[in-house]
Amino acid sequence: MMHAKKLLPAARFAGELLLHILFPRTCFACGADLPFRYADPLCPACRGAVRVPGPLICQRCGTVLPSGGAHCARCRGSKGKKFKCKIIRSAWLFGPQSRALIHAFKYSGYAFLADYLGAQMAKRFKDLPELAAAQVVVPVPLYPKRQKWRGYNQSELLARAFARAVHLPVESRCLVRVRDTAAQAKLHRQERLDNMVGAFAATADVRGKTVLLIDDVATTGATLEGCAQALREGGAKRVIAYTLAREP
Repeated sequence: MMHAKKLLPAARFAGELLLHILFPRTCFACGADLPFRYADPLCPACRGAVRVPGPLICQRCGTVLPSGGAHCARCRGSKGKKFKCKIIRSAWLFGPQSRALIHAFKYSGYAFLADYLGAQMAKRFKDLPELAAAQVVVPVPLYPKRQKWRGYNQSELLARAFARAVHLPVESRCLVRVRDTAAQAKLHRQERLDNMVGAFAATADVRGKTVLLIDDVATTGATLEGCAQALREGGAKRVIAYTLAREP
């Protein structure tokens, strides 16, 4: 019996190695074969090419500011006071490598990537003290018909994986999408903003809480602003947001 137990690890290793030889895992970005027992879904070269937002970003919306400054033109001065979503931060910049991974997760059914992506968000979260006041995590909701077609809400999967890692509660039922909006990716900035007006409603009590919205990608911030508007109307004390990636 003891001899058999000693053989189990070796047999498991041999089985894993055979699977790796016959069906090697490949990088989601470049397609290169991944090393044996390599956990990351991107190869070392592609993972190294994923960029994070640097220090030169708008202090409200997180837009990259190549020339520096505290705020972008949209958030500067009195303009910034009108926003209901007070801070937007992101773990990564949206580039070729992160795009390939996010699109696989979002559009191609690779829901298992949520654990890895949520862990990456949690790792970066430690360097973002401006988000530390968050009391509850709320994912950006999908319209029911779209979620049924996709099979899952990618933002909710991200939110749950991230929240587990940082020990925050998740409330996925306090915010719903009440209107089936056009896909944001196909719209210009003003169209995106108009598209989100009245698209969300708060359905559970978030009164007095600082809410951390979670989404996959921030572009203009229109979706996050629409969510924040609904949450503030529902009594949230403050709404801030954290996304996996940010359009540069």
